[in-house]
Amino acid sequence: MTSSIYTASIPVFKQMLGGLKEVLRKAEAHAIDKKIDPNALLQARLFPDMFNLLRQVQVASDFAKSVSARLAGVDVPKMEDNEQTFAQLQTRIDTVLAFIGGLDVAKFDDAATREIITQAGTPKEKRFTGQSYLLNYGLPHFFFHATAAYAILRHNGVEVGKKDYLGTY
Repeated sequence: MTSSIYTASIPVFKQMLGGLKEVLRKAEAHAIDKKIDPNALLQARLFPDMFNLLRQVQVASDFAKSVSARLAGVDVPKMEDNEQTFAQLQTRIDTVLAFIGGLDVAKFDDAATREIITQAGTPKEKRFTGQSYLLNYGLPHFFFHATAAYAILRHNGVEVGKKDYLGTY
């Protein structure tokens, strides 16, 4: 039997990262078609105190990989966060998709009750059960950053819609 935590995480991350890839593909095509410097989109933000598109994609992909890794009880892969182009963001997402796609379903068998500690040893340390970590922390943060990336591009005239955001399911 497949773990409900696996079912509530890995397929969701795959679907939404696939949607994010499509949104980024359309954004790059939009920049080329409209003769817009791609950096205008990559550096765009919804408000001055919010992350730009590059960082929103990095953080969304970080949540997908780190939440998945912690739930599976494996080390979180390190990424440099040095992407500067649409192609590099696509590669980053592909790397995360390959990582989460390669996680053994059996590793999630006790994930619901596994203790998850974030920022261990710091004043902001948080302790969760795996279920709470996924449902109350990991997925909300992931969706926030994926949605912000979508909103930045839509706000800047990229013709994307709900179907693009949702990806294939």
